[in-house]
Amino acid sequence: MPVLLRQSLELLNVRPGKLYVDATAGGGGHLGAILDAQQQQGGGGRVIGIDRDWHSLQALEAGLGERATLLHANFADIKEQINEIGIDTIDGGILADLGVSSMQLDEASRGFSFLRDGPLDMRMDPTQSITAEQLINRMSEEELANIIFKFGEERFSRAIARQIVRERPLHSTSELADVVSRSFRHQKRRIAASSKRRGNVSELTHPATRTFQAIRIAVNNELGSLEKFLEDSLSLLAPGARLVVITFHSLEDRAVKQFLRQAAAPCICPPRQPVCTCHHKPELLIITRKPVAADEKEVLANIRSRSAKLRAGEKL
Repeated sequence: MPVLLRQSLELLNVRPGKLYVDATAGGGGHLGAILDAQQQQGGGGRVIGIDRDWHSLQALEAGLGERATLLHANFADIKEQINEIGIDTIDGGILADLGVSSMQLDEASRGFSFLRDGPLDMRMDPTQSITAEQLINRMSEEELANIIFKFGEERFSRAIARQIVRERPLHSTSELADVVSRSFRHQKRRIAASSKRRGNVSELTHPATRTFQAIRIAVNNELGSLEKFLEDSLSLLAPGARLVVITFHSLEDRAVKQFLRQAAAPCICPPRQPVCTCHHKPELLIITRKPVAADEKEVLANIRSRSAKLRAGEKL
């Protein structure tokens, strides 16, 4: 089920005769809805879907036929991919639904979920060379701790990295999840007791959640890809076209928020500089002053939407 579907379509301002790009096509929920919205308004226009997961694209191609143009690529390469098919401007909008898809989480062989035993893979693009298994078994303890802390915001990163190095080689998701759980069992009990006293259940998630997120981000270079995607998307948009991004954790949301703010700022000089010398002109109008979140009904229907935040801007 596509997350924040209604809100995404509203903020994209889907209109017939315009070009839209779903830069993370995945299962095609958002992409199909854009096509349907154009059709309901009389048809016309064009929709392009990009995804780094070849399996997802094959399924989409079988379901959509020739209704959309599908490109196998990392969303970070949106500009190069769009230019290669003879397009240099997008006059409708660009949508990105970040993170791992439900299909990838549900398929144990992809290695994304600690709830399903599978190989330590975690590649969004199965054709890329580096896997989670290689990263976990080759990196030093310090490198692992830094990744888990930086990309997972995990306070027990050093203890987890120490336990991983002690028990590797690791080959499966269940092995990694078990090692993480055992590495801070005492801390988990203390946190759970404290959380229950405060009535806070947010800390009662599986202990491997943040570590799996961190390893996945590192394997797929997700934050580096996001930075390039945002910059190239802004350069592709025509005046009046919109950029809509859905994030699922604070690192992604922070990056999107900062990018939109900078693109919308009239001046990017240091705060204490008395006179502006940057000559920066706003390129974007932020149309979501606060991130859009799923309502209670959607969260109940799709638990994945509980952490989703949507931000959008319009090219000036």
